[in-house]
This record gives sequence, C-alpha cells and structure tokens, in this order.
Amino acid sequence: MSPAAPALPRKKLPVGIQTLAKLRDQDCYYVDKSGLAIDLIESGSYFFLSRPRRFGKSLLVDTFKELFEGNRALFEGLAAETRWDWSHRHPVVRISFAGGGLGSAERLEQRIFEILDENEKRLGVQCQHQSVSGRFSELIQRTRERHGATVVVLVDEYDKPILDHLHDRPLAAQMREGVKALYESLKYVDEHLKFVFLTGVSKFSKVSIFSGLNQLVDITLDPRWSALCGYTDADIDTVFAPELPGLDRDEVRRWYNGYNWRGTSVYNPFDVLRLFDRREFHPYWFETGTPTFLVNLLAERRIFTPDLGRIVASEALLSTFDVDTMQPEALLFQAGYLTIDQVHAIPGRMEFTLKYPNLEVEASLNDSLLKRYMGDAAASEAQISRLWRVLQAGDVAALRELFHAFFASIPSDWYRNNPIAQFEGYWASVFYSHFAALGLDIRVEDTTNKGRIDMTVLAGGAVWVFEFKVVELVPQGRALAQIRERGYAEKYRGRGEPVHLIGVEFSRVDRNIVGFEVETLAG
Repeated sequence: MSPAAPALPRKKLPVGIQTLAKLRDQDCYYVDKSGLAIDLIESGSYFFLSRPRRFGKSLLVDTFKELFEGNRALFEGLAAETRWDWSHRHPVVRISFAGGGLGSAERLEQRIFEILDENEKRLGVQCQHQSVSGRFSELIQRTRERHGATVVVLVDEYDKPILDHLHDRPLAAQMREGVKALYESLKYVDEHLKFVFLTGVSKFSKVSIFSGLNQLVDITLDPRWSALCGYTDADIDTVFAPELPGLDRDEVRRWYNGYNWRGTSVYNPFDVLRLFDRREFHPYWFETGTPTFLVNLLAERRIFTPDLGRIVASEALLSTFDVDTMQPEALLFQAGYLTIDQVHAIPGRMEFTLKYPNLEVEASLNDSLLKRYMGDAAASEAQISRLWRVLQAGDVAALRELFHAFFASIPSDWYRNNPIAQFEGYWASVFYSHFAALGLDIRVEDTTNKGRIDMTVLAGGAVWVFEFKVVELVPQGRALAQIRERGYAEKYRGRGEPVHLIGVEFSRVDRNIVGFEVETLAG
C-alpha cells in the first residue's frame, strides 16, 4: 500500500483584505489577476466595470494602483513580474466611496473635497479651484506637471452614494448629480490621462452619470473580462487545493459558483473564503446585505417569483438603470441576484435568459420574498422548517394542511394593504418561494411532450408535480384533471420514485386553497 500524499501547506485566508500589499506581506492565498489586468491596460485607456458587492473590485483597483506606481516586489512570481515595464511609473489619483454614511448632498460634496485633499497631499500638489469639477481637473493637471507623467484615475464604488439612498429617490437624485459633477470633469483633461478605471455595483446610464465621456468603454458584458473579478473553478482546484479536503466539491460549486458575464463562470470570493474559514455551507454573501429595497420593489411591481429564474431581457434593459427608471430585471442582474444563462443573438440587438447564479442566492432571495409575502419573519422560518419535514416524510395530506393554515393565518388587513396580494400570481409565487427557500430541485414550466407542468419538485425521494388554478369560490377539479389528461407524470415514471400529482385551486374570494386533489403513482 503506497503512502498517502502529504497534505498541501495551508496559507492565511485573505478574508476582508482589499490591498495587494497586505495580502502579499501576510502570505495569503492569492488568485493572480495581474495578467488579466495588464491585458486590459494594453487594450485601451478608459474602462467601466459593474460587478456585485464583495466581488473583489477593490482588490482589483489596488492591483492597478500598484502596477502603475511600479511596486515590483509585490508581483514577484506573478504574471505581471515579467510582463510589465517597471521602468515607467505613473502617478495615481484614487477615489473611493466605500465608507458610506453620506446622508445629504452637502455631506457628499464635503466628502469629495476630503478625498481630493487626501490625493493632493499624497501626490505633493496644491489646488485652488473651489468647485468639484474645477478642483478635480486642476488636481490631474498639476499632478502631471509635478510628476512628469500622465495620470491614472481609479474610482472604486463610484455609485455607492446613490445606491445607499434608492429608497429615497429625491435624495438619490441629488447624490447622482453630486458624483456626476466629479466624473464629468474627466472629459476635459484627456490629454493628461494615461488610464481611467471606474467600478461599482450598478451601471447608471452614460447620460445620467458620464455625460460627454464617450471614450468610456463598458466591459461589464465583454466575455474576455468575465473572470476579471471572482474565482474560477480552476482557481478553486489549484490555488485553494489545501482547503478542499473535507468539503464536498460538488456542493461548493452548487452553493457558490455560477456568476457569468458571457464568459467564464466565477464564484463570489467572499463566500468561498468564509466557507474555507468556517467549513460550513451558509449564505455568507447574502446575509451581508439584506436586499430590503429590492424585495419591496419586486412586491410593488408584482413580480411572479417563479419567473425570476428564467427572465429574458435585452442588453439595453440590463444596462439601463437610473433613479427614475429602476427596472427590477436590471437591478436583480447588476446586484448579483440573477446572472446570464443563455445568450440570444437577434439582428440589431442581443437578449439574455437570466437565472439564479447558485443555491445560495436562489434560496436566500426566496426566503426574503416569503417573509415579505407573509409579513411575519418568525412565522416564515417555522413554515419552511415544517415543509422540509413534510417532504421528507412524503406526507401529501400534511402538505395541504400546511399551506391551508399558512394562507388562513394572514390577516385580511395585510391583503388590503399589500399590492402583491392583489394579483393572481400571488398564490403560486408563495408556493414556489416556500420550496425555493429550501434550495430544492425545482422545475418551473416543466416541459413535456404534451404541455408544460406549472411546477415540479424533486425532494424526499419523490417527485411532486403541481398544477395551479385560480377559481372564484368553488373548486372545479380542473388542475388535477389537466395533469392526468396531459400525462405529466410520464416524464418521471422512470426514476423509480413515487410521483405525487397535486392539483391546487385557489379561491379569489376566500384567499385560500379550496381544492387540493392528489393522486400518487408508485415508483
């Protein structure tokens, strides 16, 4: 028997580290993005990248800074060491709104001047202009004169002052105008600039934020840069190989992989690092920023939740986001709750089918939506736990009682005061979100050769086939009849598991289940 291979040495996990110097000095794991960074620099001068929060954008910005400032020692053994011209250095103006806490337009302007002051001191220049745009332009011109080289401008979390106030649209609009005055001035100092890189979560339209900055290239959906932030499967298997023993590799992939911008799929770095630290699967990323505003917007727009994982949207729609035109599809995509599944090329345009990136997002978002539908977070948690036990027991009768009691528990005042409860898709949305919150294998609009099943769930060693109908008051038996007539069960008979055929009828008047017919076919 051959001896077991020695365990690979483990390094420090760079949890929360956003600077290359600290990461390298502490001998942390590092996924080398320096080669891709150089590829981007060599391809142009003005770039914009949108990625979800906690996706490594700040570390990427810092990597650009260290390259242009010529800190060669930080890149020993990395792709940049032999590819970068270390004999040329460029001064870097760095702007970040990561701190937050900007509650007014006046405080935003004050913070912008503080940031400009910090850059002036670091770069050894003094500026006189009193306006934001004038001061920024003067900073760039004087910096070039002082250092004798064109200037690099790096902007991190460019949109945070706006995103922090989306719940207050007038204030968000004021914040937009405040940062617009800063970014617009870049178009007047082109001759003094070497490289410009802006990044944030959302892609606001050029008209609203970057008016006149026509040279800014949006690389958000360029397949070449899909993996510029985030970890690839290859990164997990090589760089983080010492962390994998004891973890189910397929579960790591199912929970955290799947983000895609028309190229290589990637993992959210924050999730992966927290997993390797705690050794437990958990919605780490989702819990760092509960999307209350987003959940309320979905309810306000009466989004049919089973459709969330299969939305078709144009490139223009996904790229159109502003304080006054907040499309849920664009917000879900840019914030990282949906990602690209398929690309459809149509003459003169491009469309995408979107999907949940992974189990973490699908389960957590639907859990949040369910709390919004119920108006009672504690009851929602108990409801989901009971559903899990019912499915594991294969107790179809208990399933009916579970949902009937759920709908009956919602006060009539809640229905009157919530727009989400006023459309027919509400009941099916609630059903779907219960199952999705458990991270189960769900097929919505499940295609067969005779039609589409409303919802199929694979759980508890059985197949659960659902058809939903809305009636006025009296059950009509049409839901189960449709399942039978169209032979929906045939698709799953070969699995050797019980197949539960369930026809559910909701009453508009009673606001509850009035029909729940079941037929079980042996596996």
